[in-house]
Amino acid sequence: MIILFDMDGTLIDSTPAILESFDAAFKKLGINFTDFDKIPPLIGYPLDDMFKKLGIKAKMADEFVAAYKEHYKDIAAKKTTLINGAKEAVEEAHEFAHLGIVTTKTAIYTKKILKHFGLLDFFQTVVGREDVKNTKPHPEPVLKALSAMNAQNKDAWIIGDTILDMGAGRAAGINSAGVLCGYGKNEDLAQYTDIIFKDALEAVRYIKNLRG
Repeated sequence: MIILFDMDGTLIDSTPAILESFDAAFKKLGINFTDFDKIPPLIGYPLDDMFKKLGIKAKMADEFVAAYKEHYKDIAAKKTTLINGAKEAVEEAHEFAHLGIVTTKTAIYTKKILKHFGLLDFFQTVVGREDVKNTKPHPEPVLKALSAMNAQNKDAWIIGDTILDMGAGRAAGINSAGVLCGYGKNEDLAQYTDIIFKDALEAVRYIKNLRG
């Protein structure tokens, strides 16, 4: 049994760190940006895409991403919290499954955050933005994680909070469980799966019960 977890909105809430880092990037590059309510619905997309969706020209996106990361690296762990039940979800899943992370966050920051919360050792692999050419909903990140774990698609799940996670799971041919503790809406997740729960802990217990 394989369970792949998304990060933002599934296991962690890093919204304060993300918003602060966007603010720092805009200020550093001389942009007066105030529409911060537009950012949370974009969380889960690659940073360059997020900046472009916020009005930054494509040719400038990499510069904004670099400024964002320069700030984010110093606050990633201390301004991130675990979502309720997330630690228990990981611990319980580890009892019966092999675990991996599939995220559009940079893997180096992802690992630091997981280590900060004492969770890194539960995961056999962490696939981040720099590890793939194509991000979710493309199947590449999921397939890369499965390959790193020497696993097949047959008995694998992805747990995530957005249609990007659900789309990647479907494209990779694995099972998908949506959670409502993050940034996605029930009606959007329902377009990809009818297996939707309040949080990752509920999702893990559902998968566990399927084993009989």
